[in-house]
Amino acid sequence: MIYLPRKVDTIGTDDVVGPEGMEKFCEDIGVEPENVVMLVLAWKLDAQNMGYFTLQEWLKGMTSLQCDTTEKLRNTLDYLRSLLNDSTNFKLIYRYAFDFAREKDQRSLDINTAKCMLGLLLGKIWPLFPVFHQFLEQSKYKVINKDQWCNVLEFSRTINLDLSNYDEDGAWPVLLDEFVEWYKDKQMS
Repeated sequence: MIYLPRKVDTIGTDDVVGPEGMEKFCEDIGVEPENVVMLVLAWKLDAQNMGYFTLQEWLKGMTSLQCDTTEKLRNTLDYLRSLLNDSTNFKLIYRYAFDFAREKDQRSLDINTAKCMLGLLLGKIWPLFPVFHQFLEQSKYKVINKDQWCNVLEFSRTINLDLSNYDEDGAWPVLLDEFVEWYKDKQMS
């Protein structure tokens, strides 16, 4: 018998755990809905839509995690968090987050959702994140495309905090060129 959240709705032909059920589920396992571990769980379940788990995603994911009780799922949370410490898994989760969070009829991620997801994923591990977030706040950007999204991770992993190894002639998206220019100007003033 696989553990099921307390609130399951039917939408169309799918049984789903929606936002209300997700809140109850998070209560059951003692995790805030905005906790990054929920994104890792969604990745493990291969969930397609943020805020929703279909019954099929749920059953397949819980079976693969070998969780058939709330207690077992609670005990799995540390394992799920640990996946973020492996750079390969982190990159897979990071890339997954883009498609998971975007509106399915859009190719890009709206800037507010992008800022939230970047904060969730990079906020505690990339020292330049607060400055990058500030840049996004004042920028003209309304959306982030997948190329920009993926390059932000690469930038955060490879560029020194003082930006000394940033190659202006490199193949970075304009977004990151503009960030570097903005940040350097900000430091000069």
